[in-house]
Amino acid sequence: MSERASRVAVVTGVSRRQGIGFAIARRLLGDGLDVVIHSWAAHDIDQPWSRDSGEQARVIEELGGLGDRLDYIEADFADADAPRRVIEYAVDRFGAVDVLVANHARSGPGRLSEITSSDLDLAWAVNGRACVLLTQVYAEHHVDTRPDGRVLLFTSGQHRAPMADELPYAISKGAVHQMTASLADALADRSITVNAINPGHVDTGWPSQELRERLRPAFPAGRWGEPEDIAKIASWLVSSGSAWLTGQIIDAEGGFRR
Repeated sequence: MSERASRVAVVTGVSRRQGIGFAIARRLLGDGLDVVIHSWAAHDIDQPWSRDSGEQARVIEELGGLGDRLDYIEADFADADAPRRVIEYAVDRFGAVDVLVANHARSGPGRLSEITSSDLDLAWAVNGRACVLLTQVYAEHHVDTRPDGRVLLFTSGQHRAPMADELPYAISKGAVHQMTASLADALADRSITVNAINPGHVDTGWPSQELRERLRPAFPAGRWGEPEDIAKIASWLVSSGSAWLTGQIIDAEGGFRR
């Protein structure tokens, strides 16, 4: 397929209209990019805040529907071959991938006394390994004549405070934090930047009302973060304007006071 004039983005973890991935995909479409979104319904349906089996269809509908500028692929990143399938699907569909936003995550509780080796392996596979493999395949297929190659990863607040109740998640997100600078260096000579966002406490539907109210005073703005807050930052980080920034972790927490 011939190269297209518009830039192309892959955004993983786009399964709920309340989610950060949805906000980013919507923002990038508004910025003029063509977008392939990814999700894995078998994981999402098990989450207490995401019981609606029809949500993925509504996500696609509200992003404008499948067509010339939007496509969708489902894949389980516990499968080591899934990252390649996702990137190559986007390349086959739109001719190239300029932007990779690895927004997906596998979360869940896990205290030290409770976790198993399977818990740790699965968290690493989905949250850590998949980011490395997605970046590898992205770089393999990136066309160097297309400017402004961008990889955007997502870490968490594990470097700001302990997360002893979520050990598999925190450890795997710590790996994403640590890999960012090295992946950035690996791709710097090809004018591809690699950065990561720590979005802090964003209300995507998961917190209880009690938790919302208890943490509200910790935000100088008097409110929790919203998905669109992060989408605005992501939009800039994958734009031409961010070319001089790479290997950085952006703590987009709204001044949250611990």
